[in-house]
Amino acid sequence: MSNNATALTIGQVAETIGVSTHTLRYYEQAALIRPVGRTQSGHRLYSPADLDWLRFLMRLKATGMPIAGMQAFAALRAQGRSTQAARRDLLMAHRDAVLARIAELQLNLGAIVDKIAYYEDEVAGHGTAHSDVTRQIDTPSTSLSEKDSP
Repeated sequence: MSNNATALTIGQVAETIGVSTHTLRYYEQAALIRPVGRTQSGHRLYSPADLDWLRFLMRLKATGMPIAGMQAFAALRAQGRSTQAARRDLLMAHRDAVLARIAELQLNLGAIVDKIAYYEDEVAGHGTAHSDVTRQIDTPSTSLSEKDSP
């Protein structure tokens, strides 16, 4: 790294992105990040570009990409511009997986919202006579016995 004025220590980077220093060392060992610059005494120094890459890796991790997928993406990135199409394809597949997970979460959230509406109706003393208060989701409606199931 040529400009130590903008360099960050491993502790600073760990705090900035919200991981431990051990995790950063692991990411380097697992080839998720390129070897970083070092001081004369051997301490790691991260550049702003390293920090940007780590933030992107954290987004991949937060969206459920497995370490192996992150490693594949990092390996392609290390090969340069000739792998841009492959990186795009990998990200498109990951995007599709994230969208599928979001859709699944939305369905599950719908069931939770329905359950809350049911209990709000019950607590208000309206009983089951107002069962149409629950919101409709893109699944078959639940029976009355399912509405109060655990």
